[in-house]
Amino acid sequence: NFDKNKKEEKMVKQTKAPEGNPQKFLKTGKVVVILQGKFAGRKAVIVRNVEEGKNRKYGHAIVAGINKYPKVAKKKYSATKLALRSRIKPFVKVINHNHMLPTRYALDVDLKSFINASVVSDPTKKKVASQKVKTVFQNRYLTGKNPWFFSKLRF
Repeated sequence: NFDKNKKEEKMVKQTKAPEGNPQKFLKTGKVVVILQGKFAGRKAVIVRNVEEGKNRKYGHAIVAGINKYPKVAKKKYSATKLALRSRIKPFVKVINHNHMLPTRYALDVDLKSFINASVVSDPTKKKVASQKVKTVFQNRYLTGKNPWFFSKLRF
């Protein structure tokens, strides 16, 4: 019984941060899979994480993700066809922590400069930010970095 308590104590020490608070793994740049709502099954990246806000009393995050993934491109396609098939339709949204599944992947893109809480609440600002996210994501896709993020989840 004494050994069992020691093992449990060891496990608790491994999962806790040094201060005694649980480790925070939902950080900026972490890739998540949306589990609920219109964008369920879509991949997104955390732009800003909030443990508990003023107007939302639950943990949530501002995320930017891919609504429509780029299609498969073949070598024989012309440049115009490649451009059409490599288009991405993004989304920007506030999502509850319970409605997203963190992955082991991270995306090192700077989206914080043009996405914040005021952008998400105002539809016109949200549309402009969405266009900027689209250019950032498409540039990242065309360079060939983070291929897992730009492939559709099959389930």
